Amino acid sequence: MWLGGQLTPGYRLWSPPGRSNCTVNLGGSSQSGVHQALTLQLNPDEDCTWTIQRPEDKSTRIIFSQLQLDPDGSCERENIQVFDGNSTHSALLGRVCSKADYVPVFESSSNALTLQIVTDTARIQRTAFLFYYFFSPSASIPDCGGYLDGMEGSFTSPYYPKPHPKLAYCVWHIQVEKDYKIKLNFKEIFLEVDKDCRFDFVAVYDGPSTASGLAGKVCGRTSPTFESSSNSMTVVLSTDYANSYRGFSAFYRSLYREEVNATSLTCSSDKMRVIISNSYLQSFKASGHNLQLKDPTCRPKITNVVEFAIPLDECGTIKKVEDHSITYTNVITFSTSPNSTSEVITRQKHLQIIVKCEMEHNSTVEIMYLTEDNVIQNEIALGKYKTSMALFASDAFKKPLLESPYYVDLNQTLFVQVSLHSSDPSLVVFLDTCTTSPTPDFAAPNYDLIKSGCVQEDTCKVFPLSEHNGRFQFSAFKFLRNLDSVYLRCRVFICDSDDQQSRCNQGCVSRRKRDISSYKWKSDSIIGPIRVKRDRSAGGSFEPQYRIHAAEAQDQPFSPLHLLSLTVLALNAVVVAALTARHIVARRAEHKYQKLQDC
Repeated sequence: MWLGGQLTPGYRLWSPPGRSNCTVNLGGSSQSGVHQALTLQLNPDEDCTWTIQRPEDKSTRIIFSQLQLDPDGSCERENIQVFDGNSTHSALLGRVCSKADYVPVFESSSNALTLQIVTDTARIQRTAFLFYYFFSPSASIPDCGGYLDGMEGSFTSPYYPKPHPKLAYCVWHIQVEKDYKIKLNFKEIFLEVDKDCRFDFVAVYDGPSTASGLAGKVCGRTSPTFESSSNSMTVVLSTDYANSYRGFSAFYRSLYREEVNATSLTCSSDKMRVIISNSYLQSFKASGHNLQLKDPTCRPKITNVVEFAIPLDECGTIKKVEDHSITYTNVITFSTSPNSTSEVITRQKHLQIIVKCEMEHNSTVEIMYLTEDNVIQNEIALGKYKTSMALFASDAFKKPLLESPYYVDLNQTLFVQVSLHSSDPSLVVFLDTCTTSPTPDFAAPNYDLIKSGCVQEDTCKVFPLSEHNGRFQFSAFKFLRNLDSVYLRCRVFICDSDDQQSRCNQGCVSRRKRDISSYKWKSDSIIGPIRVKRDRSAGGSFEPQYRIHAAEAQDQPFSPLHLLSLTVLALNAVVVAALTARHIVARRAEHKYQKLQDC
C-alpha cells in the first residue's frame, strides 16, 4: 500500500496492507530523491507500520523536529518506535513518546528503517513532523561538531559567516572542570524562521549528551543565553536541504557553582585550580586583592569567588620527583590588618594556603591546607591525569577525525594518537597495551594490538616516543560472526623523561620479566565504534530458511519426499551439534581470529 500519493524517485515508503489508517501529508520532497519531509496527522487507536528503503552505500537519518502526542498518555500505550531494518523484528533504535525531553534523532546502518506508531483511545489531535534523508557516512563536513574542554571557548556553525551547509547534523560537547557550570552565549543565530523550528534549528541540552534534558530549541534570528546545572552541555545544529543562512556564532565560559564547597583545590594534568570563597577570606579580615602566589605577577580572578589557575610549570610552582610520584607545590600568601590603629600593641597574622598535587599511579592526591600560626586545615580529594585518544587520516597526525561512528574500508590504515594534556614538558607517554573489542564494555572476544609494550599484530606499527603523544597505526578489520563494530582501548604509562629507569624507557617487556613497580602513572583512553563501510546489516533478525519452508508446508499432504527431507535435516542437526560442541571446546582454550581480505 503506497501512502500519500506519488513519491519521488529514490523513495520507498510502504505499509503492510490492513495495518494503517494514518494520514501522511508529503511536503518539501526532493527531485533528487535524497530527502523527504512528512507531516503525520494521527488518529486515536492507530497501529501504523512504515518502512523507508534507502539507496545502496547510504545511511538514513530521521529527525522528529515537532511532536504532539497525548500528554496524559503512557509511553507503553502511545509511542513511535524506530527499528534498524525492514520490519519490527529488526533491532530497536529507540522509542519516542510524549514524555521525551529532547529532539528525537535516529540513524540506520542497514538498508531500511521502519517506524511503528501506536496511539491510545484519547480523542485529541496528534501531529508529528519528521524529516529524513540519506547521507554517506564517509562524507564529513569540516568543523561540524567536536569536543570543547577548556574553561572558556568559542565555536561556530560550519562556514560561518557564510551560509551553513545543507543536510548537516553537528554535535558539540562542552565539558568544564568539576564544581563549575557553563554559561553559553550566542552572539548570533541566523537560521530559517519557523514558529516550531521544524526545518533548521539549534538544540541545547543541559548535560553531556543529546539524551540529557532539553534546555531549548531555537531558530530564526535571535541571540539567546543558556546556563547549565552541571559541568557539561551539548549543542546540536540540524539543517534541512533549503534556505541556508549564516548559521550561528557562540562562546561559553565557566562559572563556579555557589552551592558547592567554595574552598577547594582541583588538580589536573596541566594546572592546579584553587577556589576560595569571599566569606572564608572575610573571616580573616582579608580580601582576594591582597592574595599572591610565589610569583607575585600571577594574580587571581575575582568574581563571586577568588580563583587561582596555577600552571604546573609557572608562577613559582615547585616540582619534586620521587620514587613513585611527582609532586607540584605552590603557596598563596596574604596578610590581615590590625583591628584598630589605636591599639598599643598589634600583631599582624601571617597566613599561607599551601596547595599540593601529588601524582601517583592513575590518581592524583590533592592537598590544600592553611597555616595560621599553629592552625592547619587539610582538604584531600582524588583525580587523575587527563588523556585523550583520536584517529587521524595520515601519519602527519594533523587533524583528528571526529566522526562517530567512523566508517572505514577493510585493510584501510588507521593512525591513532593518545595525547596527554599537560603543561609539564618533561612528561612522556608510553603505549603499554592497546586492545580491541566488538562491544564498548570490552567483554570477550578481545584482540590485542599491543601488549606490555610489544606489538602483537602484523599490521601494527608503533611510532617512537613523542613527548606528550603515543602513536601507532594498524589496518582496519572486523570481528567474525557479523559483529560490525570495533572499539579500541589503550592503557598508557606517563613517565618523567629524565628517569632512565622508568617503564617508558624499557620498551617491550614480557609479562614474566615485567617489573610492576617500574612505571609511575597510568591512564586509559577509549574510542569507538569503528565500522566497516560495506557491513550495514547489523541489528537485523535472522530466521533459518528451512523453518519458513516448514511453516508454509504445514497444510500440505505428507509424502516420501517429506520423510527424506526430515531425515536429511535430522542428520544435518547431528553434524552441526557435533561441530558446535567441538568449536566451544576449542574456544574455551583460546579465542581465534581471522584476518579478512578486502574483496
